[in-house]
Amino acid sequence: MDQELKGKTALVTGASRGIGAATAIALASNGVSRLILHYNSFQPGIEKVMASVQKAGAQSQAIQADLGSDAGIQAFVESLKATGAGVDILINNAGSLVKRAKLAEFSSELFDRVMTLNVKSAWFIAQAVAPHMLAAKNGFIVNVSSIAARNGGGVGATIYAAAKAAISTITKGMAKELAPQGIRVNAVSPGTVDNDFHAQFSTRQILDAAVAATPAGALGTNEEIADTILFLCSHSARFIHGQTIEINGGMFMA
Repeated sequence: MDQELKGKTALVTGASRGIGAATAIALASNGVSRLILHYNSFQPGIEKVMASVQKAGAQSQAIQADLGSDAGIQAFVESLKATGAGVDILINNAGSLVKRAKLAEFSSELFDRVMTLNVKSAWFIAQAVAPHMLAAKNGFIVNVSSIAARNGGGVGATIYAAAKAAISTITKGMAKELAPQGIRVNAVSPGTVDNDFHAQFSTRQILDAAVAATPAGALGTNEEIADTILFLCSHSARFIHGQTIEINGGMFMA
């Protein structure tokens, strides 16, 4: 893929750890020349990713923003414009459960933050980068959904699951609009991945149950998700539009 992606600029949100970090490194290792890396609070993580990207031969710069608020999204878009970069590949990875909360506990503020971080940011960042792709009649957008969009998530994760279902639907609508202009839009839907997200939001009991329910008998890895994202940005995926690719070791089969 080195020649396919050579000279391209990629934007990865939520790139300081987990799937975002693995994807940024995979893109740099496969020919992307410049990466713009979004992060919120984990500065040591983004610095480590930038060092790995540089080692792979690509340039990078980081933009800090809290995408869980309207002001944060607007600030990020303005900072992105200030770079002068034309984004060829957008990976909408930023997202979080924020915290587990049952129906009776769920506040309006938490509802808005979960939806803004997981859905609104993806939509408006895509809106910000689309003009360059439209002018080039080429581009790739990969959104990150979740198995929760298919099964409703665990207890206390209902609104997160709803947000990820919205991402899968947005992917279809965006693909219908942009495919005629040469832009491919798809999504990946990870199952239970052995990363910081689940270290924060899942117990050992939850993770053991996930392994037991997975035919492959293991949790996923960040790199396995990144490899699928990389595939969706390749010529090999040239006729794939509007799909949400399930990556879960057989835990959910569509």
